[in-house]
Amino acid sequence: MGIDFEGLFRVTASLVDGASMEDEALGNTFRRLMLSLMSFDYVVVFAYRGKERPLDLFSTFNAKEHVLFVSLYQAGPYLLDPFYHAACAPKPGVWRMRELAPDRFFSSEYYRTYYVQTGLAEEVGFFVPVSGQVTVVLSLMRREATGSFSAAEFALLKKVEPLVAALVRHHWADLDRRFDAALAKTGRNRRKATHPPADGVWRHLNLTERETSIIELVLQGHSSESIGLKLGISTGTVKVHRRNVYRKLGISSQTQLLSLYINSLGH
Repeated sequence: MGIDFEGLFRVTASLVDGASMEDEALGNTFRRLMLSLMSFDYVVVFAYRGKERPLDLFSTFNAKEHVLFVSLYQAGPYLLDPFYHAACAPKPGVWRMRELAPDRFFSSEYYRTYYVQTGLAEEVGFFVPVSGQVTVVLSLMRREATGSFSAAEFALLKKVEPLVAALVRHHWADLDRRFDAALAKTGRNRRKATHPPADGVWRHLNLTERETSIIELVLQGHSSESIGLKLGISTGTVKVHRRNVYRKLGISSQTQLLSLYINSLGH
C-alpha cells in the first residue's frame, strides 16, 4: 500500500486550527492519519497512570471484541502487558510488542491463554508521556491474516511519531484530572490506588514481598534467569522462591497460577 498523500494532507489540515477535540474525534483523526500511511485492522488508545485502571480513550472494536481487548484487559490483565510496563517506565517513542516483551513472553501462560485469543499477528504502539505519571499509548494492531508490519512501515511510523506525540499532548494534556475523577467514583484515593485488587490477590494469599515480585515477573513472561538479573539475585534463588510459592498456593504449574490470579481479580 502506498502513501495516500491527499488523505494525509486532508487530515493534517484539520489539525491546523488547534481546536480541542473529544476522545472519539481525536481517535478517529489518529486512525485516518495512520490509514493514509498503511493498512491495519484495529486501533486502541489507553492512558496509564501507575497501577490504576487504564483509561479507555478510543478503540475500533465491535462489541464482542471490546469485551476481550478492553473490558477484560482493564479488569487486571493489563498488569501483565509489556505495553503497560513500557508506559510506566516510561519508554517514549514507537515500539513493537516483541521489542518490549520479556524473554519468555510468547511461551508464557498469559500469552497462551489470554493474548492468543486476540488473534493478532503484531501490535505496534506510540508511547507518549503527557505528564509526570501519565502515558498515552496508541496501538495499531494487525490480525494474523493481515501479517506483521514491515521494516519500511515501522520506519515510517517512527518518522510520523513527532506529529502523533504533538497531537496527543495538545488534546490529551489533562488526563490526571480524569484519573482523579475515576478514583473519586470508587471512593479511593491515590495512595490506596497503588494497591489495586490485583495486588490484593497476593496479600490475601500471604505471599512475601519478594515472592510477590518474583511471581508477578513469572506471569509477565520472564524466565528465572531474567528475573534474577532484574532483582539482583541468583537463578537458583529465584527457583527456590518459585517452588515455595507453588507449595504455599497448592499448585504445580503456571497454568494454575494464572488461573488463580485471573479468578481472584474479580473478588
